[in-house]
Amino acid sequence: MDCRRCGTELSRPGDYCLACDTANSHAAVVAFERDRATLTFLRDPPEHADDEVPEIVGETVITTVPEEDPEAEVVELRNFAGKVADEIRRKRPKEVYAAGARRPLRECRAQLHHQFYRVPEENPVERVRSQRSERSLEVVETPPKEKLGGSHSTLIGGRKGRKVVNTVAAHPNVKKLIPGPIEAGGGGSRGGVRAKATRAGESGNVRLLIRDGSSVQENRVVTTAMDRETGERIRADLNDALAEEGYQE
Repeated sequence: MDCRRCGTELSRPGDYCLACDTANSHAAVVAFERDRATLTFLRDPPEHADDEVPEIVGETVITTVPEEDPEAEVVELRNFAGKVADEIRRKRPKEVYAAGARRPLRECRAQLHHQFYRVPEENPVERVRSQRSERSLEVVETPPKEKLGGSHSTLIGGRKGRKVVNTVAAHPNVKKLIPGPIEAGGGGSRGGVRAKATRAGESGNVRLLIRDGSSVQENRVVTTAMDRETGERIRADLNDALAEEGYQE
């Protein structure tokens, strides 16, 4: 494959061209299994093109042999995720979409500076191609702590509750998080702080419910979504992030 801009031959399809500083892949889709990762690289069509669906410019499969010994598994998992991360770095995509096994996904994300967007495990590549042909969501660069607002400054759950809020506020499509009052939930006292983003409204905003024992706090999350459908994509992202941090209900 040659560079789309200067025609230089690329070592691998979709590689970033060092000769003219041009990206030949705009998005990476990674489908993780515990013993393999399938990477698919997409290139967006030129502006005003008749076909707005991104084309597939390359695919790579990276495998590993999981270790049974816990200590050896830590190293093996890190090396596996590192190989996936290296392949993504070669392409320098704008966005990375991921699906599948959480452990290698989480380890890979820790080794990259990219924001990972979770997508469903069923047909992740076609799902991303469809999404990218739609209008992109605005990205908010504001630091998480500056996204907090509203008249209620107290957060439920102490330090863990604040970590939940920071996890949600760190999402690039979250504009603001407004804490609500803390109320008695009356539904048992399951230990630990638990959290869940609820179904998006018509405007694309969601609610973040944080429970600590029998108490609950409902927080309003203002997103850059323009409708319920895109808001649901953000909601799913938030719940995946909360699950990975161990706070999902």
